[in-house]
Amino acid sequence: METTATALGSCVAPLPPSFSTSAFPISIRPAFVPFYSSQRRLPHSYSNSLRWGLSAGSKKRYVAIKASLSSDSTGPASSIAPLKLESPVGQFLSEILINHPHLLPAAADQQLEQLQIDRDAEKQKEDPSKTGTGLVLYRRIAELKDIERKKALEEILYALIVQKFMDANVSLVPTLDPSSGRVDTWPRQDEKLERLHSPEANEMIQNHLTFILGNRLGDSLSVAQISKLKVGQVYAASVMYGYFLKRIDQRFQLEKTMKILPEGNAEETNIEQVTADESRPNANNISNSFKSAPPHAEVPSWSGVMGPGGVADGIKPSRLRTYVMSFDAETLQRYATIRSKEAISIVEKHTEALFGRPEIVITPEGRVDSSKDENITISLGGLRRLVLEAVTFGSFLWDVESHVDSRYHFVAN
Repeated sequence: METTATALGSCVAPLPPSFSTSAFPISIRPAFVPFYSSQRRLPHSYSNSLRWGLSAGSKKRYVAIKASLSSDSTGPASSIAPLKLESPVGQFLSEILINHPHLLPAAADQQLEQLQIDRDAEKQKEDPSKTGTGLVLYRRIAELKDIERKKALEEILYALIVQKFMDANVSLVPTLDPSSGRVDTWPRQDEKLERLHSPEANEMIQNHLTFILGNRLGDSLSVAQISKLKVGQVYAASVMYGYFLKRIDQRFQLEKTMKILPEGNAEETNIEQVTADESRPNANNISNSFKSAPPHAEVPSWSGVMGPGGVADGIKPSRLRTYVMSFDAETLQRYATIRSKEAISIVEKHTEALFGRPEIVITPEGRVDSSKDENITISLGGLRRLVLEAVTFGSFLWDVESHVDSRYHFVAN
């Protein structure tokens, strides 16, 4: 599984290799690792971002919601999504997802309206005349309420994403349990996931899969043992890729409808240039990174699967891809950035709920020591399913973030 291992071992970036990493701020590579000079566990505030390669309401009002929940409301929710919602608002929405999922959008809008009322009330309470201890206490109470609202907002976003999967009749992959042997026991739903994207976006997704799986893209039966941490990093990177892809595709579809896309001749030239650029990936770094990984008994050898052009042999030119390559660095950077801290937090928490919290230690040299990381047994078909789900999760995250921001503004300009 050398090609797959290479992409995982190099901590796949959210964009295919032809995209400059300098123009893509959300890199899967933990660039700030060297700041930790001693061997120690990561501070909690930095741990999730490093693990997964990411950068970037009042109690009184919810008493009735608490009372309406059954005592085991979080139990069945685990069968719907790996992340359990903990806030009163999140538990309320979990109950609706289980029993009346079609009512969730209206319930979420109602909760957003309540959050807006609470936030406006807090602003009106501001009293600059307070001094000393009274002012410190007032600010601390306001800070705790703001944290409470932020958590409720995150769980509203997450519940809406889960509901979109339910609408598409696609079940999310449950929490991975390596002790059970092969982890990919979930049903294959690749076609359902692919139908959720436009034809142009699907071309880009297939290129993303080719970059990860290489020439083994069509091989769904081969099984191998892969680092759970690296699979988690690929999943998080694919979520960010899906988020970016949805933003770009929306603009592309709009310009396509308005008939203001670039001319065909220029497009063909760009396609040739993109293809030429992609024929020179750093295949050596990719292939060498997995040579130390123990091979699975069902996979006799992963060496020699890469063609003369490496993983780029299977990457095809596409109209949307050429459109993206026409952007200047500043525009590409803006589109490749997750806009809100809440959205980044959702990606971190969902990935951790799915793969668990890995044991990572920073060596004195500033490197990540993941020697305690365990391997999971997974087929190439299972890995493909994970990547497709992650890309779709990122696409839904963009849609939901935009919808919620139109009702409760939280996205920074």
